[in-house]
Amino acid sequence: MLKDKIQDDLKAAMIAKEELRLSTIRMLKSAIQYHEIQKGGAGYEATDDDVIEVIGREVKKRNEAIELYKKGGRNELAEKEQKELDILKAYLPEQMPKDKIRKLVEEAIAQTGASSIQEMGKVMGSLMPKVKGKADATLVSNLVRQALS
Repeated sequence: MLKDKIQDDLKAAMIAKEELRLSTIRMLKSAIQYHEIQKGGAGYEATDDDVIEVIGREVKKRNEAIELYKKGGRNELAEKEQKELDILKAYLPEQMPKDKIRKLVEEAIAQTGASSIQEMGKVMGSLMPKVKGKADATLVSNLVRQALS
């Protein structure tokens, strides 16, 4: 399980005294535990899909922080966030290429019969289960928006 791999990597980072990796993995473990509590309390065990969902949220937070730090001229903080982002991305499944996402978007539009931007929710609802964890939701949303415009 992915959760076990994260625990093993935490131990390895402790032994190697890799501070950034250690703090990033600790933060991730904490986010996973919080997700478990939110989902079902003390007895709930996160599945790989749950863990990927949590990692996806953390990746999104890092991307937003990097953008804000760069706008604010805080490049040293943006670099730190980028390093954390790289550590987190190692746990995600391989990301789909943009052209494959475009093809899935076209298929979802055809399947739902959507013809305007007002029907974007239907398309996204059909599409997200197919790309969950394999593509950035913001990218998917932008591609759907472009296709419906």
